Amino acid sequence: MTSFSNLKRKENDLRTAYSKDIDGKVEGRPLLLAGWIEDIRNLGSIVFLIVRDNYGPFQAVVKGDLAKEALALPRQSYISIGGIVKPSSGSKAFDFELITDRITVLNRADSSLPLDATGRVKADMTTMINNRPLALRIPHEKDVIVGKSYLLKAARAHLLSKGFLEVDTPKIISTSSEGGADLFKVDYFGTPAFLAQSPQLYKEELVLGLDHVFEIAHYFRAEKSNTVRHLSEFLSMDMEAALYTKEDAMALLEEIVRKIYEEISSRGLVAIRIDEEAEFPRYSYRELIEFLKSRGYEIKVGDDLTTEHLREFGKEQDGFYFIVNWPLSIKPFYTMPSPQDKLFSESFDLMHKDVEIASGGQRIHDKNMLKQRIIECGLNPNDFEQHLRVFGWGMPPHSGWGVGVDRLLMRLMGKENIRDVVLYPRDAKRLVP
Repeated sequence: MTSFSNLKRKENDLRTAYSKDIDGKVEGRPLLLAGWIEDIRNLGSIVFLIVRDNYGPFQAVVKGDLAKEALALPRQSYISIGGIVKPSSGSKAFDFELITDRITVLNRADSSLPLDATGRVKADMTTMINNRPLALRIPHEKDVIVGKSYLLKAARAHLLSKGFLEVDTPKIISTSSEGGADLFKVDYFGTPAFLAQSPQLYKEELVLGLDHVFEIAHYFRAEKSNTVRHLSEFLSMDMEAALYTKEDAMALLEEIVRKIYEEISSRGLVAIRIDEEAEFPRYSYRELIEFLKSRGYEIKVGDDLTTEHLREFGKEQDGFYFIVNWPLSIKPFYTMPSPQDKLFSESFDLMHKDVEIASGGQRIHDKNMLKQRIIECGLNPNDFEQHLRVFGWGMPPHSGWGVGVDRLLMRLMGKENIRDVVLYPRDAKRLVP
C-alpha cells in the first residue's frame, strides 16, 4: 500500500501513487501518477484525460497551456502526471479526479496502432497474439494472465502445505518419457536428443529420495495438431508422491482445482461455477462405453475414446468429472494394472465437459513388472536402462498426475481456444512472435 506520509515530489520523481490510491483519504493532496492515455475529451477550455495504470483508470482535468499539450498527445502514450486530488465535479464514472499541474511525456505512442487497446473495437485472435503486449492493456485480456498468476500461486501454496517439494527436471532428454513418437529432435553436441514431453520418468525417480515432489514447467509435443486445445509448447503441473494410491492422487487433484477456483473467483476472474458441496463425479471407462453404445456408437471395451465420444458424454456434464480405470493397453508403460482385472489400469483422467484437463494414476514400482510392461508396449528396455536401475534401489509405491495448466485456465476463464490464455502460443503453424 502506498504511504502518503511524504508526498513532496522531487523533479526526478515519476510516481508517488496509483489509481487505486485516489480516494477521500488523499483529497486535497498532491499526487504524481503514471500510466497510458486511454482517452482524451476536449471541452474547449478544459481537457479531460482518462489515464490507466496497472490498477485501473483515473481522470485528470487539464487546463490552459497544459491542455494544448495534452491534445497533441496520441492515445496510449505513456505519461507521468501530477496534480491535486479533488472530488469529481461532474463525472459519474469517477468520485475523485486529478486537477493537473504537470505532465511529463515518458514515451509518445505511434499515431496508428495495430489494435484498439481500449477493447471497444474487437480484434481477431491472430491480431491479438501478434500484438500481445499492447493487447494486455485491454482489461479483460489482462485478466486472463492475472488469472494464470493466481492459479499458479494457489496450486503451489496447496502443494507446499501438503509437504511437497518443488523440483526442476531437465527439458533436454535422451529418451522419450512415454515412448511416443511426437517428439522434437535436437542435436545435442552431435548426439541425438529430444525436448521433454513430460517430467514423468524423472519425477518417479525423485520419489525414491524426496518422497513427495511437484514441478510446474513447459514441455513440448511435436503433434501437427491445429485444434483449439492443443499446443506444441505447453505449461504442465505435475506431481508424484510415495505411498499415494490412485484415490489419494485424485483427492489431491480435486483439492487443488477447488483452491485455484477459490483464489481466482475471489478476484472476480472466473466464468464458470464449481459446486462447493458436491464432489467431482466419477465414471468408469466401462460406464462411458455403455453410455456411448446407448447413443448408437459402435464401440467396444478396449477402444480408446475419441474427441467425438468425449464431446457426446460431455454434453451430459455440468463441469469437472473423473473417468477412471482405463484399459491398460491404451495407457503408458508405467501405469499400474488394476488388481481386480489386469486388462484395466489404476488410472484416471480429469475432464471438464469434453476437454481432458489432467491424467494420472498409480505407477508400477516393481522393476520386473515395469520391464515387462516396457516390452509389452513395443519398446526396448535397453533404452530405459538408466530409469530401470532406480527401481532396484527400494522404490516405494507411488502415484501422480499431470495437469494441463493452459487447458484448466481456458475452462475456468470461459475461453474456447487455448491460444487465448497463452501469451505467445506455439503450435504447428506459429513460431513467432
